[in-house]
Parts: sequence; structure tokens; C-alpha cells
Amino acid sequence: MNKLTKQQIFSINNEEQFNARALQVFQYQAKNCKVYADFIAGLNIDPASVTTIGQIPFLPIEFFKSRLIVSSTDDIRVTFTSSGTTGMTTSSHHVTDISWYEDSFRNAFKLFYGGIESYTILALLPSYLERQGSSLIYMAEDLVKRSNNPDSGFYLYNYDELAAQLNKQQEAKKQTLLIGVTFALLDFVEQYIINFPELIVMETGGMKGRRKEMIREELHDTLCKGFGVNAIHSEYGMTELLSQAYSNGSGIFICPPWMRVITRDTNDPMSIVTNGKAGGINIIDLANTNSCSFIATHDLGKIYEDNRFEVLGRFDNADIRGCNLLIA
Repeated sequence: MNKLTKQQIFSINNEEQFNARALQVFQYQAKNCKVYADFIAGLNIDPASVTTIGQIPFLPIEFFKSRLIVSSTDDIRVTFTSSGTTGMTTSSHHVTDISWYEDSFRNAFKLFYGGIESYTILALLPSYLERQGSSLIYMAEDLVKRSNNPDSGFYLYNYDELAAQLNKQQEAKKQTLLIGVTFALLDFVEQYIINFPELIVMETGGMKGRRKEMIREELHDTLCKGFGVNAIHSEYGMTELLSQAYSNGSGIFICPPWMRVITRDTNDPMSIVTNGKAGGINIIDLANTNSCSFIATHDLGKIYEDNRFEVLGRFDNADIRGCNLLIA
């Protein structure tokens, strides 16, 4: 089975196409990703017997902490690493072709928000800026650059400048997106009250050990009041993926067409949960064609119609990582 092209992945527009191409990617990775192939063999599964999405085995996300997970013989160009508290083993996602990531987040942004050129992008991501290897920073830097707007840019802890820029944006009635790590957004609204109803505020999750975790409703209510907006958008992504899902404030995430979330039984990881019941989140990310596209995460969630899903929290005793892990 040959590797699919970017055109074949990013042109997916219906369930039939997704299922067919996911199975093609599975067959390719079952042969070309040694870690995944060994995992499948350990389950006594013959890849040739897998003919439906529900039969695909999902690689536990922990493997990204200790193994080199690649499905390509090309040189590794970029290695993204997860954040973590002191002493925590972090994940590494080795990327042989960064254009897959660029095409994924650029296409997804356009799908959910329209042309990047019409936005001023303000990024409040201090904990990510303070370390190397963040895939979120890579994406934000690209969005800032592609906005082709001199007012777009990053903010560390210079909240005075951010407040001034937000007020400037509102007065000029410019379309603005503020993407921020949760603890920094909370720190900001404790010091400043902004009344900018047209502003899109997107939280990327994660307190990074800086603040007490909050339930989503409390968090979003606090941020809505602080920024003067009606809803808080969210991004669901992680180091081990090259795609993200987005929520427009309802707490319900929507996947781009080349990504799916499936829930598994928490007691039987090979059994799929349906009918809106809570389960462990499995992710199919077809942009991950050069590593592994089928990942079993520690997150808990529910699946709804039209490939929408809700994140409910995470398994007990699972280490905390920097994606949307708020208990809803």
C-alpha cells in the first residue's frame, strides 16, 4: 500500500472518503511504522483482516514518550515536544515533512474561521514561548506571519501592551483573534477588564501547574466577563497530532474532515462506545501519515452527530498535559 498524498487527505469531504482513506493509511502504517506494526502484532491482529474503522487498533499515546514513531524513511526535520512539570517524561513527535502540519492547520483555520489575511492575530502563550519544540508556537508563528498584519504578534507577560493593543483593535473595529494558554488569559483578566464583544478569544487549555483547575463553565464565564464577549472558543490539539479540533464556545468540538474522534470502552480498549456514552478518546488524524494516525489518548469524551465531540476530562492517574483537560 502506497502512502496517500496531501491532496488525497485534505480533499476529503464525506464519510465514505474518510473511511476508505483511513483504511489505506492504516495498511500503510501497519507495514511502515515499526512501533505500530509491533503493537498490532502483539495484539495478534492481522492487518489484512482490518476492513472497517471499528477494527483499527489505536496506539496508546504513551508510546510517544519512549519510542521513535515514524512511518517514513526520510530524515526527521522537526521534533515537537510536549510540556510537562519537573520530572515528568514528555512526548516527542518526530516530523519528517513539516508541510503536512502546515497544510493541516492552515486548511483547518480557513475552514473554521475564513481567510487569515482578514485577522489580527494576538498570541498570549508565555509557557510555550519559554521552551523549545512547541507545535502550538509553530502554528501561531505561521498564522501571525500569514496574517500579513503589523499589529499581529506575541505577548509574554507584557499585559499592559496587550491591553493597549486590544483597545486599539476595538476602536479600529478590526477583526481580531486572541489565542492564549488558559492560565495567562485568567491572569490577564484579573488585571484588566476589556469590553470587546467582536473579539474571538481562543483558549488552548492547560493551567501548566500555575493555577487551580476550573470547570469549563466557570472558566469561560470568567473569561467572557473579562473580555466582554459572549463565548470563548477552544482548540483541542496535542503534541502527538498534526491536526486540531475547534469549539466556538459551546464546549462541543468539531473536527476537520481529515480527523475523527472515536470513543472506546474504558474497560475494554478494543471495544467502541456509541450512543453518546462517555468513553476514552481515540483519535484518527490522517495528517499524521508519516508517524501514526491512530492514537488512544488519556482523555474522556462523548461523541455527537456530525463528527462533533465533548471532552469530559481524563482518566485517573494519567499525567497532565497541555491540551484541553478541564473537567466539564
